Amino acid sequence: MTYKNVTIAGSGVLGYQIAFQTAFHGFNVTVYDINDAVLGKAKAKFSSLGEAFKRDLNATQQQLDKTFQNLSYTSNLLEAVKDADLLIEAVPENPEIKIDFYTKLAKVAPDKTVFVTNSSTLLPSHFAEATGRPSKFLALHFANSIWIHNTAEIMGHNTTDPKVFDAVVDFAKAIGMLALPLHKEQPGYILNSLLVPLLNAATSLLVNEVAKPETIDKTWMKATGAPVGPFGILDIVGITTAYNIDKIAAEKTKDDLKLKTVAYLKENFIDKNKLGVATNEGFYNYPNPAYKDADFLK
Repeated sequence: MTYKNVTIAGSGVLGYQIAFQTAFHGFNVTVYDINDAVLGKAKAKFSSLGEAFKRDLNATQQQLDKTFQNLSYTSNLLEAVKDADLLIEAVPENPEIKIDFYTKLAKVAPDKTVFVTNSSTLLPSHFAEATGRPSKFLALHFANSIWIHNTAEIMGHNTTDPKVFDAVVDFAKAIGMLALPLHKEQPGYILNSLLVPLLNAATSLLVNEVAKPETIDKTWMKATGAPVGPFGILDIVGITTAYNIDKIAAEKTKDDLKLKTVAYLKENFIDKNKLGVATNEGFYNYPNPAYKDADFLK
């Protein structure tokens, strides 16, 4: 089972990176999003991503020219999937949005198309029925800055076809990823099972007024040797993603601290469009965040 034509649904923080990485490795990639204005923003981001590939991967101009030739764009879902062997869903981390998307997708995608979700915390079994093809549906989760942090977690559910699972593992390797198969559904997969508790602990310290973001990040960076602290990570991941995850948890548990955290993030970041690296402002200002200053840890 091989894939040639890949559709990326959603051109946000991770979607546009997945699209570029896949096109860079020779696949025909169609980028789909809700309207042409959003797609225009994605196109603009590809130029800076090309420079990152030159800097970090020593990519040649010839490779980048070919990458751009492999990319096409549409806001028409039927057009986006008409030839797709594989569709990678990278829409917002909201169950209602994802279910609505898969319900529409199931009506127009060819029978051959395999669906994968890039969800960072939600289980594929949550959406399997909505896809209309549960045996051809699983999770393929990427870390941010995927050309450097090139991990790909592959996780099926109890009715995923093993052959489809293996084919997605092969695809992940084909686009330069370190393929990481999971053999059982796990909320948060491997990466976020480790990372989310750290980020939750950091936001709890902030919301409870124990310390400021810079102090918390300095503590983590100096004590562990990490190049970035939890609030720098939140800016990279995208504060909207963290907010949506916390909101789901707050609604489910009614936990006072979770509710307080959601309200804090909404008031101070979401409502002010301070969403992290994507908007050049979050806990830090970009493109030159304070934690990268030579004197930050002094």
